[in-house]
Amino acid sequence: MKMREYIYVLIGSAIVALSFNLFLLPNNIASGGVSGISTITKAMFQWEPAYVQWAFNIPLFILGVLLLGKNFGAKTLVGTVFLPFVVYLSRGLEPWTNEPLLAALYGGIGIGLGIGIVFRGKASTGGTDLAAQIINKYTGISLGKCVALIDGVIVITASIVFSIEQGLYALIALFVTSKTIDLVQIGFGSSKMTLIITDKQDEVREGILNKIDRGVTKLTAHGGYTDSERPILMCVVDQSQFMKLKQLVKSIDEAAFVVVTDASEVLGRGFK
Repeated sequence: MKMREYIYVLIGSAIVALSFNLFLLPNNIASGGVSGISTITKAMFQWEPAYVQWAFNIPLFILGVLLLGKNFGAKTLVGTVFLPFVVYLSRGLEPWTNEPLLAALYGGIGIGLGIGIVFRGKASTGGTDLAAQIINKYTGISLGKCVALIDGVIVITASIVFSIEQGLYALIALFVTSKTIDLVQIGFGSSKMTLIITDKQDEVREGILNKIDRGVTKLTAHGGYTDSERPILMCVVDQSQFMKLKQLVKSIDEAAFVVVTDASEVLGRGFK
């Protein structure tokens, strides 16, 4: 299991590095993070991006260990060192597109895919994530706001160094990266959670158990108007089973009150 996690970190870091060199760097898209900083310094001072990433990542890792008192683990250190190494090795590759919008979209997908795989290895690539944790500890600002603040400063700087248009492309890449990470972490499958209030709860419960072959949980609730006890049936089904559940409830009790919401991830018996 440990070896698999290290493989995830290496593969994910390599994908991030290649996406950076093939899409973002040649099109001057600084979509946050240390890679965004290295894109800006490359344009301003012609500094090698891999060296800049090492110069930020390694001290930040050490600072994180000293100030946060956490054991970030060897896997995060591997990602911190290996990602710039692949950036350096692949620095001579020809870009796959010179169209900034395509670069922002596919670069964002590649970065998100790589980071998502690294997260599956229970690690990170370090960088500004560690800086955000340090700011969070000593200022009390939420972690999400810290990340947004750091990335925002980088994107604004890119807008000044390059152009407003390049800054907008960077925002597109950031958005696509975020959504891709979610997809890698959660997957494409979407389950539905239903809350059912009905006067024929026994019939509905039996139908769910026997006809749809899904579990059902009875929750105790009280009506807000009558203050009388009104049990709620909760059931989680796959997307493919949702229409069958909907038709089942309607056939038993047309007056049933049903609330449906997406369940982005479900763990346990009958699910992954």
